[in-house]
Amino acid sequence: QVQLVESGGGLVQAGDSLRLSCAASGRAWRSSSMCWFRQAPGKEREFVAGIRGSDRNTFYAGSVKGRFTISGDNANINLIYLQMNSLRFEDTAIYYCAATSRTLIASSFSRMAEYDSWGQGTQVTVSS
Repeated sequence: QVQLVESGGGLVQAGDSLRLSCAASGRAWRSSSMCWFRQAPGKEREFVAGIRGSDRNTFYAGSVKGRFTISGDNANINLIYLQMNSLRFEDTAIYYCAATSRTLIASSFSRMAEYDSWGQGTQVTVSS
């Protein structure tokens, strides 16, 4: 089983930048697809961005495209980042990292059920 640990959350002002990290660890674990979801108070958890290890293709929700960038640190993408620029009040949420050992197709990245493991979340608060 894999453990996912997120870090990098905090309180920032609108227009600022923040970078989140997620590290996956576990014996013989190899992440093939990893992603970020977020959940704002009173709302459902939503897909933010995903990365596929086999070809390093990335996928984004429309609300963050052009502002957020997901990247992986190594070939196995066991360490990923979410660079968040031009943050808005509506980006305030708990951000969760998720991973699966399967290579997902593009349309599957936004489905929570595709992921085997989830992190505990890191709070991002953007003040307006």
